[in-house]
Amino acid sequence: MTRTKEWGLQEPGRPLNTVNFESPSHTGTLLTGLNMLRAKGHLLDVTLVAEGEAFQAHRVVLASCSDYFRAMFTDAMKESRQSEICLNGVSAAGMRLLLDYAYTSRLALNLANIQDVLSAASHIQVVAVVEACSNYLQSQLDLENCVDIATISETYSLSQLRGVVYRFMCGHLVEFSRSAEFARLHPAQLEHLLACDFPVDCPEADVLAVTLRWLSHESHSRGCGWAVRLLRRIHLSQVSRWELEGVLRRTDQQLARLVLSEYLRQSRHRPLPALPSPLVNNRGMELAVVKVGGFGIGGITNEITYFLPSSGKWRHLTTIPHVEQCNFGTAVLHNDLYVVGGCFNQSLQENIHPFGFRYSPRRDTWATMAPMQQERCRFSLNVVADRLYAVGGASEVEEESVEGEGYSACECYDPETDSWESVAPLPGSCTQHAAAALHHYLYVSGGLDHDLDLNSMRRYNTEEDRWESRAPMLTPRVDHAMLSVGGSLYVCGGWCEDLDTGNRVLVDTIDRYDADSDSWHTVTHVPTPRYHAGIVTVNSIIYFIGGFHSDAMFDRATAVIECYDLDTDTWTTGEKYPQDIWEHTCVTLYIPRCRDDMQVIPFPSPS
Repeated sequence: MTRTKEWGLQEPGRPLNTVNFESPSHTGTLLTGLNMLRAKGHLLDVTLVAEGEAFQAHRVVLASCSDYFRAMFTDAMKESRQSEICLNGVSAAGMRLLLDYAYTSRLALNLANIQDVLSAASHIQVVAVVEACSNYLQSQLDLENCVDIATISETYSLSQLRGVVYRFMCGHLVEFSRSAEFARLHPAQLEHLLACDFPVDCPEADVLAVTLRWLSHESHSRGCGWAVRLLRRIHLSQVSRWELEGVLRRTDQQLARLVLSEYLRQSRHRPLPALPSPLVNNRGMELAVVKVGGFGIGGITNEITYFLPSSGKWRHLTTIPHVEQCNFGTAVLHNDLYVVGGCFNQSLQENIHPFGFRYSPRRDTWATMAPMQQERCRFSLNVVADRLYAVGGASEVEEESVEGEGYSACECYDPETDSWESVAPLPGSCTQHAAAALHHYLYVSGGLDHDLDLNSMRRYNTEEDRWESRAPMLTPRVDHAMLSVGGSLYVCGGWCEDLDTGNRVLVDTIDRYDADSDSWHTVTHVPTPRYHAGIVTVNSIIYFIGGFHSDAMFDRATAVIECYDLDTDTWTTGEKYPQDIWEHTCVTLYIPRCRDDMQVIPFPSPS
């Protein structure tokens, strides 16, 4: 008996020099080989029968990609010993396409075959194909097929697709309700549409009207059971009395009586808060604190994040559609966020620009707006009587003089015409100031006049287009905030210059201005004085978010959030922002609760 010659490659004590080899084409080669065996009828060991049509296959291929067949062939089931298996409820067309997918990993989906494929994939539990069908239906969603896709999503328990469909219906409710498809909704589907927490594009009175119109349709006029259930999903406390009367005048008496009964029931047992003025309808919306831009450990950012009280987390909302910038103006009008002006670095040089953008949280879209007449940064942007006012700031255009005195250019934006026009200039040079609206006045406080910190308070009369001086603040402030709450103005944060040392001193008080008496008084002291913080008010609570808590060169930024309750005169400390932040702005916006955004990732503090 001969012995195979042994090569002396492996000597005692010599390292093995292992190399791991992996062929990237092996998977494709394996599938191609199996498909060729199937085409030639080799090694086939099972026959599937769907609608009387026979399909031969390899058990190992079926079991490898289908939970249904894996359980059938590996558990002690009678089918594991059968050579022919009948698949009831699976179409031949669907089975043919799924077998092609199993052997090739490719599948061509279209509106003609989607239901066959989805039905077969759901039956034999091919999860990847079910997900592909769901994604395909989502991409094809429109007003003409949304009811059918809703039915499909409910038939096959596709919860994600179902949510997308109903959010689409709600977001296009006005147009959808005018289509023939709306009448095809099953009562349970309309009930779910009214109950789901998605934003709608019309007032609640219109939601009531389209529901009554659906109930009046001849195919739905069968008893009052569904009518009662549907009407309980209408937020009738958000429908004014005159709106209700207008809707009921166009409704038959039986339905009108049911509406009135439900109106009384809700007003007794489920009073809802009054509808916030910026919103067409507050369905699915929640007031959020929104942080816009600024700086962090990673440098300048255009990111916008938000905090919903219901979730208790900071999440990413969107990004300003401009090169990374800072020192812009922000304002909210009709629940749209306006980001205007600012500056950015280019070749180590500061560039100031006049451009602006408008963000709609309901649509999650940005739109451009007409640029300001003058580029500016470190200015104030505020809303008075449905118009935006840009005041002062730094500009690359040197201001001229009016009768020998400097002034700060001001302009007004009309969203109806998408245009800016100049208004009376603010006397004196002014940057890094704060402003707030009260009635038809715009108040401007503090700031810098070149290197001089200001304690001034000026008021602009929007009806008469003129400025006037008011009582000065109790102390100069720069890089602070001014808030309008309950008929009073509050100045918060900021810094002033120490007259002896020339150093910055953080102002540690919140001061209140009474417009009727033209007087100031201190309300409270801030636990952590700061400047360049985001300061905003929500329901009489003032939030201080981030900023600089000292004028040191290092470790001066903070993520601390402190809250002052104006009603109870108390301070509380909230959970920190996930990162140290500064030179950002904060506003409040109503955000759809149904958003599923990434959380802001915490950065370790350098301190």
